[in-house]
Amino acid sequence: MLRTVNRVLTALIGLVLLALGLAVLFAAAGLPHRWGVSMPSGWPWTRPGDVLLTDADRTRWRDEGWWWPVVIAVLAVLVLLTLWWLLAQLRRRRQSEALIDSGDGEGAVLRGRALEDVIAAEAEAQPGVDRARVTLTGRRDRLRARIGLVLAAHARPGPVVHRLRHETIRHAVDSAGLDTLPAEVRLRTSRHRAERVS
Repeated sequence: MLRTVNRVLTALIGLVLLALGLAVLFAAAGLPHRWGVSMPSGWPWTRPGDVLLTDADRTRWRDEGWWWPVVIAVLAVLVLLTLWWLLAQLRRRRQSEALIDSGDGEGAVLRGRALEDVIAAEAEAQPGVDRARVTLTGRRDRLRARIGLVLAAHARPGPVVHRLRHETIRHAVDSAGLDTLPAEVRLRTSRHRAERVS
């Protein structure tokens, strides 16, 4: 869901900024006046010297009691939404270490990169897997794995995912002393160049 929100927000912000920039350039170059184009009523820019908000527009609501609370509330909501989005981005970062139970009540810290490399190496050793890439996310005590596999042309996805789940991930959970390791697996096939047959 976060990926969809990111794409929609980026697209909307990009479209708004593009339209705003084109409108400013259009008016700043004096094109509406030169080309004899009539702009819609209430359009703020028609000549290079025009401003977006006149003095009357800027001071129109100053004496209204509801104006400033509404402005502050809208800005506060925008700040909260921006903070939520920023925290969601940071939460998806790669986890650099894993907290594991060492059996002595103290606990131990395992480098996340080391666990990623071991899982990737074991996944690549499976028949039909050309390359594997593993990224650990989540919290130190509740890891999640994102695994990307590049399959050979002859590989069957079902058995590959079955072995990955019951062998590779199971070995990682057992060896690191984790309770569980939820994983999201993405599969794609390797691209082969056309071969010349003589």
